[in-house]
Amino acid sequence: MGNSIELTTGQQFEIERFSRAIDAAADSEQLRDLAKQLLKAWHSQKAATTWVIKQQLNPSL
Repeated sequence: MGNSIELTTGQQFEIERFSRAIDAAADSEQLRDLAKQLLKAWHSQKAATTWVIKQQLNPSL
């Protein structure tokens, strides 16, 4: 595995689901809504990752 981060099967399916939604979007409003969903998901993941790291570094918090 090395230093690379591997996606779970669920994550791969989620990427495929969003990819298909992007391909199927017929207008700019649909793409805008999808972009907002992806932005929220990305920032939620970043926040969760930060929280886990802090918990590992100082579990008493």
